[in-house]
Amino acid sequence: MAKINGNEIRIGNVLEHNGGLWAAVKVDHVKPGKGGAFAQVEMRNLRNGSKLNERFRSADKVEKVRLEQKDQQFLYETDGMLVFMDTETYEQIELPAELLGERRPFLQDGMIAVIEYYESEALNASLPQKVTCKIVETEPVVKGQTAANSFKPAILDNGVRVMVPPFVGQDEDIIVNTETMEYAERA
Repeated sequence: MAKINGNEIRIGNVLEHNGGLWAAVKVDHVKPGKGGAFAQVEMRNLRNGSKLNERFRSADKVEKVRLEQKDQQFLYETDGMLVFMDTETYEQIELPAELLGERRPFLQDGMIAVIEYYESEALNASLPQKVTCKIVETEPVVKGQTAANSFKPAILDNGVRVMVPPFVGQDEDIIVNTETMEYAERA
């Protein structure tokens, strides 16, 4: 594992700290009027989801962990656990559904997700950046409404509500960005 200085921590880095694995969620570099600069880091524990705020001075050394990433296929959900299968070895693993948070509705049967492993332990799952969804309910298209920044609400087939441009109608397929949870383009 690589040791990095406290001022080199970036969002998304996985650190070994106090005997646990932590993902940096938010990093603020602070330079007070008196004293040395430091990085104020908000971290989330990858094993139990707890949060921690920690200060790292530039002289502090932390262990940066590299996670192995594997593409795995989503099979089904059972008792709040998501079941994924390795497409090469056909091994199945379970991860808690709350790991995906508000992005959970975008996970579709058979979808390939990236699972992150530390040694042989599955810790995290990330969805593809763009997912195709069908609009179930939205207001009808209004002719002549061509204002540049006018958006209307739409409900997708997975129950998620997004804002779409006025020219997109009901029963159309659209592509949604899973990171920002916003309309990206027509499918």
